[in-house]
Amino acid sequence: MDGFASLLDRYPELAVYLALALGHWLGGIKVHGFNLGGVTGSLLVGMLIGWAFHVPVAATAKSLVFLLFLFGIGYEVGPRFLSAMKGDGWRYAVLAVFMPVVGLLAALVVAHALKLDPGLAAGMMSGALTESPAMGTASEAIQRLPIDDALKARYIAHVGVADALCYVAGALGVILTCNVIGPRLLRLNLVDDALALEHRFGIERSAAGIVSAWQPFDTRAYRIAPGMRIAGLRVDQAECLLPGLRLFVYRVRHGQSLVEPGPATRLHAGDHIVIGGPRKALVEVLGERAEEVDDPELLDIPMASHQVLVSRRTWAGQRLEQIARDDAVRAVFLRGIRRNGQSMPIGTQTVLERGDVLELIGPEPAVVRAAAEVGRILHPTTATDFVVVGMAIFLGAVSGIVAVVPLGTLSVSIGSSVGALLGGIVVGHLRVRRPLFGRVPDSAVKLMQSYGLAAFVAMVGLGAGPHFVEAVEQHGLGLFLGGIGVTMTPLLAGLWFGHKVLKIPGVLLLGAISGAQTFTAALAALQERSDSSIAVIGYSGAVAIAHVLLTTWGTVMVLAMA
Repeated sequence: MDGFASLLDRYPELAVYLALALGHWLGGIKVHGFNLGGVTGSLLVGMLIGWAFHVPVAATAKSLVFLLFLFGIGYEVGPRFLSAMKGDGWRYAVLAVFMPVVGLLAALVVAHALKLDPGLAAGMMSGALTESPAMGTASEAIQRLPIDDALKARYIAHVGVADALCYVAGALGVILTCNVIGPRLLRLNLVDDALALEHRFGIERSAAGIVSAWQPFDTRAYRIAPGMRIAGLRVDQAECLLPGLRLFVYRVRHGQSLVEPGPATRLHAGDHIVIGGPRKALVEVLGERAEEVDDPELLDIPMASHQVLVSRRTWAGQRLEQIARDDAVRAVFLRGIRRNGQSMPIGTQTVLERGDVLELIGPEPAVVRAAAEVGRILHPTTATDFVVVGMAIFLGAVSGIVAVVPLGTLSVSIGSSVGALLGGIVVGHLRVRRPLFGRVPDSAVKLMQSYGLAAFVAMVGLGAGPHFVEAVEQHGLGLFLGGIGVTMTPLLAGLWFGHKVLKIPGVLLLGAISGAQTFTAALAALQERSDSSIAVIGYSGAVAIAHVLLTTWGTVMVLAMA
């Protein structure tokens, strides 16, 4: 053991990676469907290693990974942050402000009642509100306090201790509120309510019920037989024979010549056509005994599948039902929508937002034409624009340092961490207008977020380990019970406010509450219990604003308690 302790003392970075490995293993263990997650697991294992071996951790290393994490969060939420108040989204945005503010006030009341120091107060809040990034902003704020270095180290250690004590109850509180307490108080049947909302949004559980112009399709070549319903019709008439189930004629062979049809092109008996659409529509329009032809030249149509970023204002805020009728998207099908990294349900009433990423499929010219109308094609890339990433973190952090807020007789800066978060939001917002600006692959953004936060809290745990037993002995029970109060106050207040004041439908409200607590696990549990993904609409509307507010609360809490 002495040799291992000497190794970690000489190479403390090894302790960080050991905490990451064991922490993610521990966090992945499920007990009755609940697991701690890799971040909390890394914090607990880090504290255990720090308690056993007293591993030194450099403040610079913690700041390096934390700034990277905050930029990644800002980059992801930036496209939705400023547009969250548009349309019905203002309800989710208001809830995303209301609940964090109530949570902060509850944490201040409990912290003053228990006479907690700034570190314990901030850690209790970050754990109870399930917002581990607040540990970083709190630690930075403690570093700027006019106190001696030993007391700073003690307060920073207390942040990790209190977070670890309160996080489990905080996570369980959000899950139980969204899946048990909330449905009972609102008198909801989650499955029935979700199904009703799906019908309201025009979402069907089977693919055939989605607006056909946007659903997966089949493409075949057929001979038009005399008496067939489409014989003698124009292309635009043939494509709209079935209400709600559109077909698309891609190419026609008339005699020996190939024709690229337009809306006014007439279809004649004996013509060979390439037609695409839902199989149900193909059968109803062409008949069950339609003659399929093997014509390689006719079928040689280049098909494309592209990821497209919604960046044009004219398309943002429109329902899919409206968009499907536009000639700009003729012959193009929608295979998926992602918003803030979450898959969105597709239905006639689903509303597009700027920053959404669409998966479009169809003939290459049609997809390219539609993409130009909607925004820009995101061609796959593995390269990260480190010029923009580095400058955004640098300029954001510097802005946070020099931006001073007067508080009574004190002048306090918002800090480099909050500045880096705002820098990420700015870049994320700008990439909606200029999709090729500051491109970072999704996998790289996820690595920034997962590695940055987990490595940071592991290092916090290493520093907190030596102080853990003492802090638990002095404040353990009070912190735990106080944390439960801080967890449940904004959750119950959010239920009442969202239901009575904002009039948000039940399942969407529960999804928005999980977003306002930035707790994806609660959303996943809600989707499982409701047998529907519809709750993600509320979650995505609240999570962007809540992430920013809850992260900054670490700074606010330290300043208020200091």
